[in-house]
Amino acid sequence: MVASPEGVDGELVARVSGDLVEGYRALREGDSAAPDGGGVATAIEAWHCDDPLGELLTSAAETLDALLVTLPNLPNEFIPSVVERVATAQVPLVLVDVLKRTRAVEQMFALDPLVKQARSVVLTGCGATPGLLAAAAVLAAQSFIEVEKVEICWGVGIANWDAYKATIREDIAHLPGYTVERAKAMTDAQIEALLEQTHGLLELRHMEHADDFLLQRVGVVDSREQVDVGGVMDTRHPKKPVSTTMTLTGITFEGKRSSHTFTLGDETTMAANVIGPALGYLKRGLWLKAHGLFGVFGSTEFLPMVVR
Repeated sequence: MVASPEGVDGELVARVSGDLVEGYRALREGDSAAPDGGGVATAIEAWHCDDPLGELLTSAAETLDALLVTLPNLPNEFIPSVVERVATAQVPLVLVDVLKRTRAVEQMFALDPLVKQARSVVLTGCGATPGLLAAAAVLAAQSFIEVEKVEICWGVGIANWDAYKATIREDIAHLPGYTVERAKAMTDAQIEALLEQTHGLLELRHMEHADDFLLQRVGVVDSREQVDVGGVMDTRHPKKPVSTTMTLTGITFEGKRSSHTFTLGDETTMAANVIGPALGYLKRGLWLKAHGLFGVFGSTEFLPMVVR
């Protein structure tokens, strides 16, 4: 576990190879790998522990305001169990996740009574999709008296699949014939063999994505079947194979059928489109908590706030 009251420098984390704790200790003691050649200026604590979350809740409960949970969601119960543990500890916090699967997000909403009792705020499904694109669908729906369908198509390009192992495992679980359990159990060699067969491309259709649940929850669609999510990931090239779009089709009060399309710039990376909105929702969560609004909310219920 690595912690600092002044914040942990992401660039330093990226410089550490192998054991994170030992790497940080080396940097702190003035290893030549440090950016300035002379250690870390901030007060960083680094230690091995069997229960990082427990350590965090014990050591930082009084100073901790919010948690951004971007851990891999395999299996579906993992992140909801983290949130349940935090709420059970009665530590009033703001927690934001970037969950994607419908079943996982449903489990988050089941924790609403416990979260309210802890006087905490949880915002779920706050990445790119669901998250940024689902919120765009809420805005697009305002032009129509009836929404017929919402189609989300995402494109992701990465130069090396090894950098996004957890994300790719989650996406493999959406392929025909695969499950969360099967994807989790795959070795790196098996994933590499699969990507070799597909020439590095993963094409996903009719994904189990929480956009359907979240958009139905706020009344944009009547049925989850009206929401369709799919995409293409290229694990060998940084350029997106297709643009990321959200298209909402509906009927206006004049009886005309039309569509609104929200397109993300191809230059924005997956990291920018996920972490940016997540931080914006984190700021919104702090606003909700300050106004005494506790419980579990979805990314379609509030807009994120701008973070600069």
